[in-house]
Amino acid sequence: MPAKLVFLGRLEDIVGTGELAVTPGPLEQVLTTLDPALAVELLGERVRMALNGALLGDSDAVVLAEGDELAFLPPVSGG
Repeated sequence: MPAKLVFLGRLEDIVGTGELAVTPGPLEQVLTTLDPALAVELLGERVRMALNGALLGDSDAVVLAEGDELAFLPPVSGG
């Protein structure tokens, strides 16, 4: 069973889809399967991540297991 990357807001526009199925494993390994420019964008300091609905403070130790969902949340601007 694959893991899933979910892209919200402007990130969905950049990726061209709201989600991608990926092979589980360490996040850094998963990101090597994506376009390098996209991987850099996803690891930007203002992009937050949520693993299975829980916000992450640090992305260095993220390892996706089968069925996990990792959401990328872009910065939100208000007005």
